[in-house]
Amino acid sequence: MPPPNNQPLARGYQLLNYTIVKQLSAGGFSIVYLAHDENDQPVAIKEYLPNALALRSEGEKVLATSAENLALFRHGMKCFFEEGKTLAQIRHPNVVRVINFFRANDTVYMVMEYERGRTLQKEIQLTEGGVKENMILYVFAHLLNGLREVHLKKMLHLDIKPANIYIRRDGSPVLLDFGSAREALGNSINKFTPMYTPGFASPEQYADRDKLGPWSDIYSVGASVFACMSGMAPQAADQRTKDDKYQSVEKMWAGRYSRTLLTLVDWCLALDPLARPQSVREVQKALVEIANEPQPKPGLLTGLKNNLARIGRFDLKRGSGKGEQR
Repeated sequence: MPPPNNQPLARGYQLLNYTIVKQLSAGGFSIVYLAHDENDQPVAIKEYLPNALALRSEGEKVLATSAENLALFRHGMKCFFEEGKTLAQIRHPNVVRVINFFRANDTVYMVMEYERGRTLQKEIQLTEGGVKENMILYVFAHLLNGLREVHLKKMLHLDIKPANIYIRRDGSPVLLDFGSAREALGNSINKFTPMYTPGFASPEQYADRDKLGPWSDIYSVGASVFACMSGMAPQAADQRTKDDKYQSVEKMWAGRYSRTLLTLVDWCLALDPLARPQSVREVQKALVEIANEPQPKPGLLTGLKNNLARIGRFDLKRGSGKGEQR
């Protein structure tokens, strides 16, 4: 039997200097609220509240469901708090900005900038015949710059998927909803089902978590580009390890997308972690190659090279880049 859903904080509830407006989303690990600060500016607040370990039936206090679960709940809370502390140190336009984190109601809260726009998942749903290559390249070129900053902080995202890539109204992407704290808790318990998103999670997230690394996020990036092309996630990695039915996108969509982009997706989706790109920089170098390719359709990649230079300032001779500060 699945655990009961937790009750959200009520509209108008005062949480430090923030006033809860409404619930934005809820999952097995947390609840996200829209709130206003003391200057009436909107913020998003993420509350650590794992259904499998804790329960709030009424009021505001969060209680562990058993003495056995209390230690696990506190371990996850510590990881969530540390994640907020690390994210607060990242100042990058393509990574969700954490502006505050604190303890209250016997749990932890993470306050983030509220972004207006819609998810890449929504864009995929609204687009027939696959997302255009120029949009894929624009979104992921920016997103990888943000992911590189995350990895430089010795942190993994571990839940990259179109639903966690938010497209602002100006078209720029922002990476949301990190799953590293969930992964840390998943090492101790298996009560969360799932701790990962099937189709987008790497094989090592199902088992062999000691093999997790930047290449794990890169698998999810490849799966997200695959979803942009096909409208759906690739076969789940745990199923692929048993009976791999993955079909090379280089064969499926030859002529529809540039050859180098298709090759990159297949490379990112290799089951063996060592067979994938080992760093974000390797993926970014491949995107630069795409910008230098003959355009498959007139005007399709116009301006992409300038965009890559602007957001990454790549030195192709050395194969490295330094991101712009904004």
